[in-house]
Amino acid sequence: MKNIQAPIAKKIPFEMEKHGDIRIDNYFWMRLSDEQKNSENPDNQTQDVLDYLNAENDYKDEIMSDTKGFQELLFKEMKGRIKEDDSSVPYYKNGYYYIVKYGKGLEYPIYSRKKETLNNPEALLLDVNKLAEGFSYYNVSSLSVSPSNELLIFGEDTVSRRIYTLKFKELISGELLKDEIKGTTGYGIWANDNKTVFYAKKDETLRSYKIFKHILGTSQNDDVEVYHEKDDTFSTFVAKTKSGKYIVIGSKSTISDEYRYLDANNPDGEFHIFQERIKDLEYDIYHHSDRWYIRTNDKEALNFKIMSCFESKTSKEYWTEFIEHKEDVLISDLDVFTDFIVVSERVNGNTTLRVIENGAKDYRIEFPESAYFVFTSSNHEFDTSILRLKYSSLTTPMSTFDFNMKTKSRTLLKEVEVLGDFNQSNYKSERFYTSARDGIKIPISLVYHKDTKINSETSLLLYGYGSYGISIDPYFSSARLSLLDRGFVFAIAHIRGGQEMGRKWYLEGKKLKKKNTFFDFIDVAKFLISSNYTSSKHLYAMGGSAGGLLMGAIINYQPTLWNGVIAAVPFVDVVSTMLDDTIPLTTGEYDEWGNPNDVEFYHYIKSYSPYDNIEKKSYPNLLITTGYWDSQVQYWEPAKWIAKMRELKTDENILLMHCDMETGHGGASGRFKRLKEVALEYSFLLKMEKLI
Repeated sequence: MKNIQAPIAKKIPFEMEKHGDIRIDNYFWMRLSDEQKNSENPDNQTQDVLDYLNAENDYKDEIMSDTKGFQELLFKEMKGRIKEDDSSVPYYKNGYYYIVKYGKGLEYPIYSRKKETLNNPEALLLDVNKLAEGFSYYNVSSLSVSPSNELLIFGEDTVSRRIYTLKFKELISGELLKDEIKGTTGYGIWANDNKTVFYAKKDETLRSYKIFKHILGTSQNDDVEVYHEKDDTFSTFVAKTKSGKYIVIGSKSTISDEYRYLDANNPDGEFHIFQERIKDLEYDIYHHSDRWYIRTNDKEALNFKIMSCFESKTSKEYWTEFIEHKEDVLISDLDVFTDFIVVSERVNGNTTLRVIENGAKDYRIEFPESAYFVFTSSNHEFDTSILRLKYSSLTTPMSTFDFNMKTKSRTLLKEVEVLGDFNQSNYKSERFYTSARDGIKIPISLVYHKDTKINSETSLLLYGYGSYGISIDPYFSSARLSLLDRGFVFAIAHIRGGQEMGRKWYLEGKKLKKKNTFFDFIDVAKFLISSNYTSSKHLYAMGGSAGGLLMGAIINYQPTLWNGVIAAVPFVDVVSTMLDDTIPLTTGEYDEWGNPNDVEFYHYIKSYSPYDNIEKKSYPNLLITTGYWDSQVQYWEPAKWIAKMRELKTDENILLMHCDMETGHGGASGRFKRLKEVALEYSFLLKMEKLI
């Protein structure tokens, strides 16, 4: 390792007391307010923070300087697999085929459409490349076309804080309207009069908390508030049913739901409550003809069941069972058609699609691989027997199919083209299970090049997440080939806290059972070592956001198990963040982590919080990535974490932080810029393995 002085952060003790317990945070000073970050004339504290973050970036650049040329090579290699002049499979909606295109050398999409048939001329909707000119970060949220097909709403974020300004475009003339709506979630929902728009607004903590109604041609100041979600553990959103008949306002927490609905032909009417919120009652609603279908966990249906009711009688005493609850099948979503209902399910860790015809005859769509990822996509039309679906696996690029629900035949419309010498048969994937320390069977998916020799000298990257019920499915990545082709095995630990094995899998990895997530990951790693897939000298771990919390916990629990760890936008200061309800998203997270204002949760969270449990001991090589404008995991969490780790760690291993000063939680915008960070991450791994 180069003999270069690492940045040393100053220490200013800050005392925090809760439940009679006192914590001293020497790096609390790194936290800046939004006003400080946005100020054109930084105060002393702001300048100190900027100086520290820039010093960390400079140190990272110096330590990694011997990989600079290799990073560029990797970037070009990964970019070279992407077909630059590419387009999506067109999908049909309300008389038009919609298309997303990418041009050679362009970072952003171009949206267009064709009327009625694909043989008709193509009309431009948005060229995001032109809109992005002059911005270091630019993102367009969901496009929404009016029922008349003449007007377009899109959301614009130029800062990466996930706060969008809604803009309006007249599609016939191509002119942008004067209407602008600031501070939104990025989604505008049209009423059927083609002039009334409903949208959700965010508060200062970035919680979506109010629904407003806007009339085209008027000022945002004149918009009417139609709903206020006052419970700060809930967030709210607005949507439109696939049938186009209803505007729906949803309120969601981790464990409860509530919906209101309004006739989309009567935007000035009153919203009707569907079923009032009840603690632990979760439900989603889908409109079909004169009925509603409800996906719910009512009456201890842990993995959910499907109920139905008539339009006019929606409270749960009128619900009747349509699909029963099963202990071994998680129902995750529905797609409704005139004669079919498609149920998205999880069975034994895999996603599956179940087709029900005319409420009776049903079957599952079969797929050939042992581990894969399938989901329904762009099914906007009711009266059709064709289901659009997408399929991928660790060795199969994302593929778009049309499936005929009557004949059970499928047509491959497109498999994402991987340029270069990619050959699917050169890669092997495996799926197996191992026992956690409490006997639970944990699924593991992995992939490697067929020429890679599997033994204790094999380089292996283990990826995990394990929170919010989010499942990490076995998906294909063309960028990942750059690791596989250099002898790495890539593995996914499908640990508790996700939902791969059903709802119980999630419940067993949250709140007072959160440590199961960390121990599952460690137990998977130990299994891979004992099975001779790798050894601690060649084992690496990676996770981001809540997966970054996972990384912080595992290196505290088992620091010598890993040669290196990559923690992306890591949530590592759990106690302090969850005690501060001014920080974005905190109050809505109580049902995930527990509320530390309760003494039992406080001490449990403190016992695993990565920042609070750094000790004087050896830690593995570590690369941390973050974004200065991150609204979800604030930059100061990883910044404080690395400063405290430097203060206490006793080893000589590499400890680096890359802070992107222009982006937030999702990283760089554009389809190629993100690859620069991937190239840095892969170079870090390959440098550790002396493969550069």
